[in-house]
This record gives sequence, C-alpha cells and structure tokens, in this order.
Amino acid sequence: MELKTLFSPEKIGKVQIKNRIIRSATYTNMASEDGIPTEQQIEFYKTLAKGGTGLIITEITSIDKSGKSMNAQLCLHDDSQIAGHKKLVDAVHEYSGVKIAPQLSHAGRGSFNPKIQPVAPSPILNTLTKKTPRELTIDEIREIIKSFVDACRRAYESGYDLVQLNAGHGWLLSNFLSPFTNKRKDEYGGDTQSRAKILIDIYNQVKDEMGKKFPITLKLQTNDFIPEGLVLEEGMEIAKLLVDIGYCAIEPSGGGFELAGMGEKPYPSAVVTKPEDENYFLPSVEKLEQIKKDCPIILMGGVRNPLSAEKILQEETANFISISRPLIYEPDLPNRWRSGDLSPPLCTSCNQCFGTIMSGSLHCPIKKKAERRKKREEKKKA
Repeated sequence: MELKTLFSPEKIGKVQIKNRIIRSATYTNMASEDGIPTEQQIEFYKTLAKGGTGLIITEITSIDKSGKSMNAQLCLHDDSQIAGHKKLVDAVHEYSGVKIAPQLSHAGRGSFNPKIQPVAPSPILNTLTKKTPRELTIDEIREIIKSFVDACRRAYESGYDLVQLNAGHGWLLSNFLSPFTNKRKDEYGGDTQSRAKILIDIYNQVKDEMGKKFPITLKLQTNDFIPEGLVLEEGMEIAKLLVDIGYCAIEPSGGGFELAGMGEKPYPSAVVTKPEDENYFLPSVEKLEQIKKDCPIILMGGVRNPLSAEKILQEETANFISISRPLIYEPDLPNRWRSGDLSPPLCTSCNQCFGTIMSGSLHCPIKKKAERRKKREEKKKA
C-alpha cells in the first residue's frame, strides 16, 4: 500500500499542512525560567522539523504565572516573551512547509508547582499531588479567559501558524468540562453547555479580537476514565458544541496523570505491546466523524502503523494523525516512512521517556543506552 493520503496536504483553517503527520504536544523541560525557548529547545524542534513532520505542536505553554506548572515550561503570558518564541518559530520555518503551534495551557488542579496553590472550578482533591485546589471566582475565570485570548494574540505576533488550547488530561480547561471536577452552580458549571462555556467564551473573544485569520484548535478531553467523570457520550456532546461554534480542528483525548495514582491504565499515554493496543482513541474519533462537519479531526494515542494510519485517513475517519513517543526516539520517522521503509517505529511506547523530564530534558533512555553501547563496541574495535 502506498501512503498517498498520509503524505498529502490538508488544511486546518486556512493553513495548509504539507502532510497528515502532527507531532502531538509533549513537555520537554527545556525552557528558561522566564518561559522563553532555549537554544537546546530550538535545536530539539529543528530536528523534528528536519525529520518530516507536517505540523509541530510544541508543548504546554502557560498563559499566566499562576497557571505555570513547572519551572522549565514555555510561557506566553507577557509580551516580553514574544521575541524568544519568534526565534523558535523562525528556526522551524527554515524547513520547507513545516508548520508550528504552541499548546496554550493553564495547569489548574494538575499543577506540580510547589510555590503556587492550584486553582480549579471546584475544590476537589487531586489524588496524585495530594493538594486540594482553591475554587475560582467568576471574576478570576473571566481573567483567565482574557489571558488565553492575550496568549493567542502573542502566539500570532510570534509567527506561529495556529494554536492549540489544552483542554485535556486534568489541566484547567478539562477541569471545567468534567462533572467530577466541576461542581459549580453558576454559569460555568452544571449542565454540559455550562461546563463547556469557558471554551466557548475563549473562542468567541479570540474571534472578536483577531477575526478568523488565526486557526484555534483543541486538544479535547472526551473521556476521564474515572467514576463520576466525563464519559464518551457527553464528551461527544461537548465536541459538537465546539465544532458548531467554529474551532478549526479537534484532537480528542482522555485520561490524565491521576489515573496512574489510581492504578488504572495510564491514558493518554497507554503502553502499547501489541497491534490490538494501537489507536486507542479511535472510538472517540469514530464518534466525532458523525458530527465533525468541516472541522478536521486528529487521531492520537498509540498510532504506530503507517498502513493502518493510511487506511484511517483514506476512509476519512480522521484527517490527521498525531504521534509523540515514536518521534522522541526517531525524529526522522516521517521521512523514513515516506522513503518506503514502512516498518514500525523503533520506539516501543514503554513510557520510560516520561521519567527523563523529572531530572533533565526529554529524551529516550533506551536510545541513549543503545548509543552508549555502540560507542563502547566501536572503541573496542579501534
């Protein structure tokens, strides 16, 4: 099978992506304390761009100081950060046709920052951090909405091609969507539409300020995988609301850090050991197919086989695929597939890469061990 669709162009809003491969946002722990991309980080993303990915969605990028979860996290909460982000964008744009987007985020109750009390729609204990967040006031919610709008403007002025809002995995925007973490009785809580109101307000205010020239996309929680949490059926109701108001693309996801603490399957980054484990968010994508209209849908979660990806794209079940872990080991994987080598990624989706950001920068420890072993063998031969 030829990968004609996988390597064909497609648009998100008015932005044309050169192929259907997206690098799904992943924290690298490489930014400066001021939230500005470092030279190490710029080189990391240049390597991805050189490897053939069509669209790079960088990583959680904080929209205000209170929403910053980790020290070495990118930020766009101040105009002084624009120049540093522009340097990153310009470096990636040196590679033909490659597009880049930040993932705008507020940590919410998922914050790991020991200096800041987490905030959320409701004061529900986080079983992983053992912290209970402070409940946001209406005025604070409106300030956060404005911070997202301002960060979108800064992303545009930095030269990014589009943005993704992070409404998944236990961060603030997904806290509003979930009936488990949102017990409010005001306009931002209660029924499905009220819990989605923060995302509706952000989109409408960005559109009022910037028009439709800058595509706004979503990483969207569609299933919490916990009792009393968001379930897929309601996740689809929320997705329909957001498609209808005009979001330019949706990447459905689910789960979050707390699942690991509960002994549950660690979505969104489940371990993949056999073909049946792959494409684990396909059920969400298949349901979205019925309501997506002209909104492109991005399949993430255990996408490893280029042939199955091609079939999903040909059938228009999804319009793009997004991958991350395979690109940590093998950033030139898209170019390899395009050259005709359709073997699976060298990455085994074991998740050991996530441990590396606790004490250093994101990398694959399996690959690093293999490289050290190879160097030792070469020294012995010399």
